[in-house]
Amino acid sequence: MITSLSRQFSLLAANPGRARLFLGLLTLLLIGAGLGLRTPSIVDEERFLGVALEMLQNGDWLIPHRAGEIYPDKPPLFMWSLAGLISLGIAPAIALFLPALLAALVATLCIHDLGCRLWNRRVGLVAALLFLATYQTFSIQRVGQIDGFLLLWTAIGFYGMVRHLLLGPAWHWYYVACAAMGFGIISKGVGFLPALLLIPYGYARYRNWPGVSRMQGRSWHWVLGLLVALAAVSTWLVPVVIKVLLHGDDASRAYLHEILFKQTAQRYSAAWHHREPVWYFFTAVIPKYWLPLVLTLPWMLPAWRRQLRKQDSRYLLLLGWVALVLLFFSLSTGKRKLYIYPALPALVLAIAPLVPWLLRRWFRQRPRARGVLLWLTLAWFAAWFARGFIEPLHTGANHRDLLMRDVAAQTGGAPLVLNRWREGHWLFARQPLVHFGFGNGAIEPVVDWLRQHPDSYALVSPQELAACFNPQQARQIEDADERVWYLVQANADNGQCHSDEAGSPYRFQWDQPLN
Repeated sequence: MITSLSRQFSLLAANPGRARLFLGLLTLLLIGAGLGLRTPSIVDEERFLGVALEMLQNGDWLIPHRAGEIYPDKPPLFMWSLAGLISLGIAPAIALFLPALLAALVATLCIHDLGCRLWNRRVGLVAALLFLATYQTFSIQRVGQIDGFLLLWTAIGFYGMVRHLLLGPAWHWYYVACAAMGFGIISKGVGFLPALLLIPYGYARYRNWPGVSRMQGRSWHWVLGLLVALAAVSTWLVPVVIKVLLHGDDASRAYLHEILFKQTAQRYSAAWHHREPVWYFFTAVIPKYWLPLVLTLPWMLPAWRRQLRKQDSRYLLLLGWVALVLLFFSLSTGKRKLYIYPALPALVLAIAPLVPWLLRRWFRQRPRARGVLLWLTLAWFAAWFARGFIEPLHTGANHRDLLMRDVAAQTGGAPLVLNRWREGHWLFARQPLVHFGFGNGAIEPVVDWLRQHPDSYALVSPQELAACFNPQQARQIEDADERVWYLVQANADNGQCHSDEAGSPYRFQWDQPLN
């Protein structure tokens, strides 16, 4: 069995076209398993799908909105991709996951090709399989959020930079990389990360390490790459700036400031949420999300040191980029487990060439253990495939969908005022909505609205109910998470809550509810 599979692996590695087909199908099987069964279930998925649907409804593709209010947290490229797929007739619950699936496919093939070019075909196949086997790949690429889509631009940018810096000069790949980084920036601000490869490259050139591309007297070529990146960013930035300057109001001008400054530099240096210590990624993320790669580190670290002592520029650039990505996000005050994901392609490429050596070292005295490792590997991939079908069945319907369905039935579709709401309440709404800003938790404007619109209802929490309403006049509703909500009207007002200033309401209604 082991000998047969080893022979098949060798035959597969020897045929690049067949290897690419195999890796493409494996990516679709692992990442796409259960596609169509999954529904938006986490906050990020509800948010981005809702913004894309509202973009289609209101026709404003330059400034994203959330329930009628400007959504300032992220540039719009990911939402554009969702809206574009939906406009082609693809169901929203499927379109949400397609960008990440495409990104996983492109990244896998880029990693395979780089492994083949930097080392050999066997290394390319091993590197791609390691990427697909890593837990963080599965956990991010199967979710409908920006970081899965960002991988598309990061992978292309990383591929183009490596082709140019290690396998070049290849200025056309450098320009492709710059364009990808530009599109990455208007997906999420950190799309520029592949440019960090220039730092270890500059060190290698300064130290005269062999194996890096030599490019003399081409300053204008480097500058042209920057212009290409700016041109990609300008596909969104220039039109939106023109729109704001010519027709903008205070809200749209505040949006530009928010997206260009607060959500970039300020979020990096003084994050207001997801605050974690410097060592967070090394203690809470890497040990779990970089499995099974972390199991090899006790052997890889000294092996990498030996390769660096030999002045192997391939390892310098790959490991240098991994280290710089980790350093960049570790120095930020805000941290999430998915931030360091862009470093993964370089990490698997640095591990893959040493896998044959590592296996020989592990199994020289334990030949039977090779069979155990083989079965564990097959079981690992089979488990991820099966999880794609089991997880949607286990999760079931979105609890906010069920809640809003119940609310619409109990209110007869009357206007509903939201307070301290989440994106799912808006995404799955089946009636007109009123709110006073996503981040505004004040209950007083809600009470004033009910007094002026006695036919409306409000969805409030137990704390708000106790402060401003008579519980006897409220209807209790529980969602699938067993969180309690209450529906109230003006007749439940206890007269204890008053607002000094009239709130500015946002009104929104779906032309066609999601379900």
